[in-house]
Amino acid sequence: NATSACPASAPCCSEFGYCGNDNFCLGGCNPLHSYSLTSCRSAPLCEDATHTFADNSRILSNSTYYDGNSSAYDWVVDKGSIFNTNSSGGELALVLTEDNGGTRLSSTKYLHYGTITASLKTGRWSGVVTAFITMSDIKDEIDWEFPGTATTEAQTNYFWQAVVPLDTHGTTVKDLSDTYSNYHDYTIDWQPEALTFSIDGNVVRTIQQSDTVQDGVTQYPARPRAFSSALARRHQLERPGTVQWAGGMIDWSDPDYTSAGHFYALVKSVQIKCGDPQTPGENITSYVYGTNSSTDTPSITFTNASTLINGAAGVYGEAVKVNGFLTAGLLVAALLAQFL
Repeated sequence: NATSACPASAPCCSEFGYCGNDNFCLGGCNPLHSYSLTSCRSAPLCEDATHTFADNSRILSNSTYYDGNSSAYDWVVDKGSIFNTNSSGGELALVLTEDNGGTRLSSTKYLHYGTITASLKTGRWSGVVTAFITMSDIKDEIDWEFPGTATTEAQTNYFWQAVVPLDTHGTTVKDLSDTYSNYHDYTIDWQPEALTFSIDGNVVRTIQQSDTVQDGVTQYPARPRAFSSALARRHQLERPGTVQWAGGMIDWSDPDYTSAGHFYALVKSVQIKCGDPQTPGENITSYVYGTNSSTDTPSITFTNASTLINGAAGVYGEAVKVNGFLTAGLLVAALLAQFL
């Protein structure tokens, strides 16, 4: 954690706060809690793309085999299971069962500002939360969330370095057409000066970076980032407010579950438009946290360092500073059941 960093023998702090080597050093590795800011592997450079899911050939179904090679796969299943909705491909289903704990699908490339649009159909069940979020390695977060049975609503939220404010940053968009029955395009337009949320091309919320200053600190998401869409089971041991927010406890006897054997969310497409403040050079392949920064506000550099865990550890190649701070990120699509 912030007061007890990982040791040199296990230098990388995983997204869950455990120290280790190899896979611990890939996406989600927290540089602020690792042995040094450069212990984590560098993050693969953003690429403009439109992802559809006619088949699963670009998805690695078991994250334990991922070695940081973002050229081999666009997506990694961190946990759970996926399937296409028909034999010829189409929608990607992210599955939640009583046994699997949910599904999370993560992109292998990061984002340094830009626009992300996910075309989704959400869940519709009590205790089950669908979400499309971005999360940086140091816990900057931008969220679209769809709790429980509220299928005419969408919620937006953001966090800075895991700080939970006394007054929530969350807002609710109402009067949508049914989010379970209908696809909607949910957009996060994240720029250095403003963060904008849109649904089907219509802006529903804008946060100005200048309005996020608290006690002289700009608490605006601005570091390497992951995105996700989730279906999450809320556990009876969680805080009552969280369970209430999710629409109550999950009902495993729901006819939808008993007939299909699972709950699910559907992803039709994900569009990514990179927005790096500076254009990466010809040989640039990744982002890395700067070593000359304070632990509170680490800078980010472009680099040609290897992103592979079997690459030369601690060798970061040529580096180019990127205007102070960076929020790059993985795109995650997830169907999660979490036991907290």
